[in-house]
Amino acid sequence: MDRTSLIERIVDIEWRMFSSVNNAGGKAACQTDSATFRIMRSSQCATWDEDLLASWLADFEAAQAQGRNLMSEKYARMMESTFPEEYALIADRLPPLDPGAARKIEEIVAIHLNWKEELDARCPHLADRGRPLHSADDSAGLPSLETYMRGELQTLSPATIDLYHAATLKRVEKGESEAEENLLNQVRQYGFTSLEEAEHHFATHE
Repeated sequence: MDRTSLIERIVDIEWRMFSSVNNAGGKAACQTDSATFRIMRSSQCATWDEDLLASWLADFEAAQAQGRNLMSEKYARMMESTFPEEYALIADRLPPLDPGAARKIEEIVAIHLNWKEELDARCPHLADRGRPLHSADDSAGLPSLETYMRGELQTLSPATIDLYHAATLKRVEKGESEAEENLLNQVRQYGFTSLEEAEHHFATHE
């Protein structure tokens, strides 16, 4: 399966899981907006190599075969920060975390936060359109990037975390930023040619 097919398959499965998550207050508006979901998820997937894409897909296909919804599990994991009392009541129902993978997840999250802080400083008007960065700024309706990413990675297999961790460290060595590449992929899908063009547009149209 080539990169394009891997990405399409991942986004298809993720959308099915995401759109079927049961929320206490009913289905959220974003669960009916497949176009935005596909832009966001395909933009991120496009930053990964084929090995990571294949491993990510394998995790989702395995979960699907087991009747598990990894999106539901992700939001349950996020409750540790956003709704700690409720999380305590469901924590023992979630799969246990591999200790080695858990350590690597924290390293991945820390690096991504650094990337995003640097990117937000360069593109503050684009940054205003996103979620807060740190778990300390979580709210019930808008979890931070830190909480969101940690919850997402905690649903994945140790093999996928190993690949993501290695890819993240390689980017650091090369001076690259996945956050910048991801955002560039997003704005291109909205018709902009560069981050600078998108930043200028939102700076002058608010």
